[in-house]
Amino acid sequence: MAVIKASSSDIDVLARLMRAEAEGEGEQGMLMAGNVMVNRARVGCLDFANVNTIPQVAYQSPGGFEAVQKSYFYQRARERDKRLAKRLINGERFYPADNALWFFKPAGDCPATWYGQVNSGRYKSHCFFIPTQAECSEVYSTY
Repeated sequence: MAVIKASSSDIDVLARLMRAEAEGEGEQGMLMAGNVMVNRARVGCLDFANVNTIPQVAYQSPGGFEAVQKSYFYQRARERDKRLAKRLINGERFYPADNALWFFKPAGDCPATWYGQVNSGRYKSHCFFIPTQAECSEVYSTY
C-alpha cells in the first residue's frame, strides 16, 4: 500500500532524484536518500508543512535538493531506480534514514546535530538527521 500518492511521473522524479543525490552510495544509499524524500512528502511539519508531493519535495526552494540544479538529474529514469522508488512509496524504510528529514555529505565526521536536528547515523558518505517527536511526531508513525 502506498504511503504517499505518486503518479508514474512522480516515481520518475523520485528515481532520478535518488540517483542524482546518492548513486555513489549504491542501492542501499539511494534507498536511504529516498526515505528522506518520501518522509518529507508524507509529513506536515517544520519546513515541509506545505510540501505534499514528490515534485514539491524535489524542487522546494529553499530547502530542496541541489541535484535538481545539475544536468544528471534530468536524464531519463532507469528501470532499476524506478523499482527502488516504488519500494519507498510502498512504505519500506531503512535505518538510519527511516525517520530522517535531512541528510548531507560532510567533508569529515558527522556532527552530532545539524541545524538543531539530531544525527541518527551515517551510511557511507551521508549523515542523516531526525526531528524530535515534539517537532514532528508524524515522521515516527507507522503505516
